[in-house]
Amino acid sequence: QLIKDTASIEGIERIRFTTSHPYEFGQDLTNIYKEVPELVSHVHLPVQSGSNKILNAMRRRHKIKDYLSIIDRLKEHRPGISISSDFIVGFPGETKKDFQDTLNLVERVGFDDSFSFIYSQRPNTTASSLIDNVSLIEKKERLTKLHDLLKSLAYKISRRMVGRTERCLVTGTSKKDPGEFQSRTENNRVVNFSFKDQNVIGKFMNLKIVEALPNSLRGVVAN
Repeated sequence: QLIKDTASIEGIERIRFTTSHPYEFGQDLTNIYKEVPELVSHVHLPVQSGSNKILNAMRRRHKIKDYLSIIDRLKEHRPGISISSDFIVGFPGETKKDFQDTLNLVERVGFDDSFSFIYSQRPNTTASSLIDNVSLIEKKERLTKLHDLLKSLAYKISRRMVGRTERCLVTGTSKKDPGEFQSRTENNRVVNFSFKDQNVIGKFMNLKIVEALPNSLRGVVAN
């Protein structure tokens, strides 16, 4: 309801909400993506692991079947939607098969730019009582493998965007070149571009994507 109410406010053209959780991502929320065009075509939905056994050990309240059901509904309601996520590798008890389940899930969903981390014990957590039986070497190897897969999938998405014209929200100056501007596409891609008018921050511009870089896109102002 908050999303619907926000979309009804004159002048609001783009809505993005922060991280949700699979257990709380009900059908009413997936339906919003076919009802509210102002809602961006990007969802950050942390799954943490592709193994139900590990999710149970983490005390997460979702199963992989449930997670995939959410993803499939989102893609049905909003074709081309970008999905990013969070992953933890090397959780206590994670076997090679459990880790492979995570890789399989990543391939199945086709995640966009996501975050992956090595498990480390934190005091006063339920997991701190578990035996951390995955070696640091194994954790690092798994993290590298997962990270490389996620980056390759994200780069493929970026390359497919080359040649398209995207409506981008200008968010500020480029971090690497203060003489350029930084903007974001609807699917949360950073696009850097040159423009003479300094009063474009906070405005929408149509940018033609001309190059895909490892962590961003390059665009030019479309005619």
